[in-house]
Amino acid sequence: MRHSWISLLLFLSLGAAERADLVVSAAKVVTMDAGGRVIERGAVAVRDGRIVAVGPRAEIDSRFRARRRIDRPDALLTPGLINAHTHAPMSLLRGIADDVPLQAWLEKFIFPAEARNVNEAFVRAGTRLALLEMMLGGITTYADMYYFEHAIAEETKRAGMRAVLGQTVIGFPAPDYKTPQEALAAAEKFIQAWRGDDLITPAVAPHAIYTTDAATLRACRALADRYGVPVHTHVSETKKENDDSRHAHGMSPTRYLDSLGFFAGRTILAHMVWASSEDLKLLEARPAGIAHCPSSNTKLASGVPDYRAWLASRVPVALGTDGPAGSNNDFNLFEEMDLASKLAKVSTLDPTVLPAEKAFRMATIEGAKVLGMDREIGSLEAGKKADMITVSLAAPHAVPEHDVYSMLVYSLKASDVRDVVIAGRVTVLDRKPQTLDVQKVAREAAEMRTRVAASLR
Repeated sequence: MRHSWISLLLFLSLGAAERADLVVSAAKVVTMDAGGRVIERGAVAVRDGRIVAVGPRAEIDSRFRARRRIDRPDALLTPGLINAHTHAPMSLLRGIADDVPLQAWLEKFIFPAEARNVNEAFVRAGTRLALLEMMLGGITTYADMYYFEHAIAEETKRAGMRAVLGQTVIGFPAPDYKTPQEALAAAEKFIQAWRGDDLITPAVAPHAIYTTDAATLRACRALADRYGVPVHTHVSETKKENDDSRHAHGMSPTRYLDSLGFFAGRTILAHMVWASSEDLKLLEARPAGIAHCPSSNTKLASGVPDYRAWLASRVPVALGTDGPAGSNNDFNLFEEMDLASKLAKVSTLDPTVLPAEKAFRMATIEGAKVLGMDREIGSLEAGKKADMITVSLAAPHAVPEHDVYSMLVYSLKASDVRDVVIAGRVTVLDRKPQTLDVQKVAREAAEMRTRVAASLR
C-alpha cells in the first residue's frame, strides 16, 4: 500500500510539471538581463523556440519536465553572440590580399576577384563555410551585406542560424546586378520573400557613400521604410572617406546621410571609426547603432575610434568581424571582444575604459539593440527567443575562474564553445555541428580555392 501511495504522488507530481522541449543547465547562467544576473548552478527552460524560465537548476528541475536535456556542470551558459557586421561568402577569399590599405584592398584585389568568381554557387559554398565557423564560435545571429543575398538567406535558414541579411546596392556592375536600379528591384523582391520569417530579417544594404549616389541612398531608405526593415551600410571607416565627404559635401559622412533623410528608420552603421562627438550626438536622436569591427579597423589601418566619445553617448555599439578577406581573416567574436577592450585602454592610456562586462554586452544585448532586436534576443529572459551557448571551463586557460566577464572576454576562446541553441534548436552539440555537413563544407571550400587561385594568375 505504501508503494502505491508513493507511485501516486510521483504520478501527480509529474503530471503537474510544465512541459519543456529543452532544459540546459550549467555551472553559471550569465543572463545579460537588466539586473545583470549571474545564476550559480542555473538552468534555462525552453518551449516552442522561446525561453519559458531562467533560474537555479533545482527550481527549473522541480517545475519542468523536459523532453531533452543538456547538462554542463563545467561550463557557462550565456546568450548567443551577435556578429553585427560581416560579408559571409567572403570566407572563400580569406587571405588573398593581406597587409594593404582599404582602398587598394577593394580596388586592386577584392572587386576584381569578386567580378571573376562570385556567382550563386560561390555564395552558397562561402555562406556554408561561414555559418560553420560562426556557429562553432558561439555566434547565433549575424548581420550580412553581400550579393545573391537570397542564396545566403536560404543557406542560413537551412542551417538554423538567425540573421539580418542585406541585399547590396552599389553604383557599379556587381556580380549579381549590373545597376543600382536592378539591385533595388531585387532587394524589394528579397524583402517580400523573407519578411516575417522566424530566423531571417531582410534588409537593404547600400555599400557606402563613396560607391552609391544620393538618389540611390534615398531610394534605399525609402524602400526599407516602405517595408519596415533595416538599412545596413559602411560609414566613416577611414580618414580618407571623411575627408572626401567634407570636400564633396561640406560635412561628415554622418551629417551627409542625415541630410538625405537616411536615418529615418533602423540603421546599422558599420565601422564609424572617424565619427565625431557631433556625429554621435546627432545619432542619439535617430534609430541607429554602430557595428564596431576592431580587427578590421586595425588590420587595414583604418584607425581607432574615440572610445570615450562612444561610451559617453547613448548610441548603442555592437561588435562585428567584417569579412574574412584581408579586413579580417576569421569570424571570431571572442577575439573582437578582447581586442575592442584592449584598444580602448591603450588608445586612452586608461585601463578602466571599456571593461570586460561592457565588451560582453556589446557582443550580446547591445548587439541586439543595434539590430533592433533586443526585445527578442541578446539576453536570457523568459519570453525571448531561445538563442544560447555553453562555453566550457575545462581548459587550463579557464582556471581559476574569479570573474565571469573577465573569463569570457580575456581568457575564453571561440574553441571553448561546446553547445549552440538557436530558436530552441540544438545546432551544435558537444562541438559537433548538427545542421551542417563538415566534410562537404570543407570539400566545397577546397574546390572554390582552386578556382579563385586560377582566376588571380
